[in-house]
Amino acid sequence: MHKEVPWIVSLCVQEGVLDAKRAAAIAHALPPGSDALGFGQALLDQEITADLDLLNRLVEESQSLAASGGVPPALALPPASAAHAAADPAWLDVHPAAVEAPSGNVDFGPVATLPDSELKAFMLGVLATVQALGASDLHISAGAPPYIRKMRGITFLNSTPLNASDSKRLNLCLLSPDEVDNFTTKHDYDYALAMEGGRRIRVNLMEHKDGIKGTYRIVPERVRTPAELGFKNTTVIEKLLSYHNGLILVTGPVGSGKTTTLNSLIDQLNRTRDDHIITVEDPIEFLHQSQGCNVTQRQAGHHTNTFATALKAALREDPDVIVIGELRDLETIEMAISASETGHLVIGTMHTSDSTSTLNRILDVFPPGQQSQIRAMVAQSLRGILCQRLIPAKDGGVALATEILVNTLAVSSMVRDGKTQGIPSALDTGKREGMISMDNSILELWKEGRITNEVALVNILNRAVRMAIPGAT
Repeated sequence: MHKEVPWIVSLCVQEGVLDAKRAAAIAHALPPGSDALGFGQALLDQEITADLDLLNRLVEESQSLAASGGVPPALALPPASAAHAAADPAWLDVHPAAVEAPSGNVDFGPVATLPDSELKAFMLGVLATVQALGASDLHISAGAPPYIRKMRGITFLNSTPLNASDSKRLNLCLLSPDEVDNFTTKHDYDYALAMEGGRRIRVNLMEHKDGIKGTYRIVPERVRTPAELGFKNTTVIEKLLSYHNGLILVTGPVGSGKTTTLNSLIDQLNRTRDDHIITVEDPIEFLHQSQGCNVTQRQAGHHTNTFATALKAALREDPDVIVIGELRDLETIEMAISASETGHLVIGTMHTSDSTSTLNRILDVFPPGQQSQIRAMVAQSLRGILCQRLIPAKDGGVALATEILVNTLAVSSMVRDGKTQGIPSALDTGKREGMISMDNSILELWKEGRITNEVALVNILNRAVRMAIPGAT
């Protein structure tokens, strides 16, 4: 099989042209010596796609990747199925071969001997394989075997721990000399890696006791709508985004998909409004092309010093919507609240688990002398809070559980009076306004059969809600 074929199979699966099983089966049914162009022609012949522009781009990318000397993704197909497919290609239309996306072992043995010119191609090949596997993260760390995270679970790509030298070479081979100097000085570095075809990967490099570690977050290739992400009540989200001022917060623990949701909201605003959107991110993950809106994206540490300095400057740049990648400190939070009061819609993220803890975090960051003033400002400017969590699903994937708080008169009064302990009750009584608590969202997932009894019981904290599930105590 020509080395271009595994690459175009991987790219077609990533682009959603067809699934991994059928793609691998078609590849194995090709005549000996077929290349990427032959695979593309097979897709046209079988009427799987008629998008010539897309196919031409994928063929060119696969040819480039193959020529770069990178390690192509593996294709697996049981011999009997391969023979059947080759003898009767029409069989593929009815019985897709039992083939999975590339999995298992990636040989990191050559890293020590590869010259720098080939090491970069090797690392890009590893990242392409990880993308084809559908993983969300790749971890390359000194003193540990390389592994990926898929559906919140961990799978090792190799059983042999990387030594400090190999880990350093792999993690630094994609950087420019200036970026290497930056990392060497600070011992931490965040950046976004632009891949072939416009794909992007968020990278964090850090130094620990055994050497250097890199975490590579695979950014989804397209921005999905809130409904596609798993939000049930999209009407309330549309209402929140219809405001022209105020504060919307997207919160959740690390790895819960906050950035994905944030960019989904940006995309919806971009498609439905005619405004100027300024985003401040670290780093920029999704690239938004201006549609109805003019979208200006800035990266903290690259296009501006900090979130706070970018937010201060944004107020003089005639924005309608300001998006802040993370509300990290007192200065940024204070300016975000002020901006939301002065005619701007401000959207930001925080690492908090529910609406109550989110409000407490915002209020408690201020000194006691400002508490009363800030409570009044938040009570006035808050539009809503979207809290989210990814929990294990029955099908082996993850399910999105969401808590939605809308700032009604009752909620506003609780915030102003410092009685945020009443927020859970407001969530339970605010169904008409589109509100739902995290516990009730998880209960709905259980009723739909998306999660098991055990997962529901572990994640639901409210005893009254837990009692609806068999086995609750």
